[in-house]
Amino acid sequence: MTNRDSILITAQDLAAQLRAERDLPADAPRTRLLDVRWTLPQPDGRAAFAETHIPGAVYVDLDTELAEHKSPRDGRHPLPDPDHLQRAARSWGIREQDQVVAYDGGGNYASARVWWVLRNAGFARVRLLDGALPAWVSAGFPVETGVPEVVTGDVTLGSGHLPVIDLDQVTSFVAAGGALLDARAPERYQGLEEPVDPRAGHIPGALNAPTGENLDDSGRFRPVDELRDRFAELGVDRTRSVGVYCGSGVTAAHNLVGLALAGFEGALFPGSWSQWSNHEELPVATGIDP
Repeated sequence: MTNRDSILITAQDLAAQLRAERDLPADAPRTRLLDVRWTLPQPDGRAAFAETHIPGAVYVDLDTELAEHKSPRDGRHPLPDPDHLQRAARSWGIREQDQVVAYDGGGNYASARVWWVLRNAGFARVRLLDGALPAWVSAGFPVETGVPEVVTGDVTLGSGHLPVIDLDQVTSFVAAGGALLDARAPERYQGLEEPVDPRAGHIPGALNAPTGENLDDSGRFRPVDELRDRFAELGVDRTRSVGVYCGSGVTAAHNLVGLALAGFEGALFPGSWSQWSNHEELPVATGIDP
């Protein structure tokens, strides 16, 4: 299995995998499909899920299952409590020996969050459907409607398996020469607009690395060499620590997927801009320069 195959799965390979599992005993490990339909303008994806989803998929609520609700000074999507996440994962039907394939409505911008969160919890058998739901539909594979019944799983999850940068570590991370990547659109990075957080701009020293540049025109992740070149242009190499943030720690995970595909490790700043901008004492930079 290549590095790409350990992170992504094509619609064709997923369909073949699901067909092969039809003949397995009822208690055999299976592929659990997680539908993480979420966008900033439309965070609740339940209606879209009920209208169309891959057969057997379970809806994952990013706001309530992949995050906690705390003070604005903690950011909009703090990481979920480990016990909270374990209860959610069991409600999705995940068992100890299962594997997971996650997707969303397009681009894997939201489903990358569950990819990172599960791996951080010690569950490594998780991949993203490359091209997300549109790739499945365009390949002509079946979809279903409604909300399925789920048999509760027994997976045990932990925490702290992946590197994280806390708010009080960000400044020293940059000062030590770390590459801090801002995954937001250029307009938000430059401070030209800010639709949701209290201040516009970016963390001083951060480099703009919009998540959309990880994908090709079909919404699939770009080839490994292209991703490697993309991050190299931002100064990422194996001698330099890399950190990633976005608005609230959701699409930052998308850049971590891109980095992993390119062969790099990166740390997540979960609070991201939503936390930084809620601390009035912290500086803000604007414009195209770090």
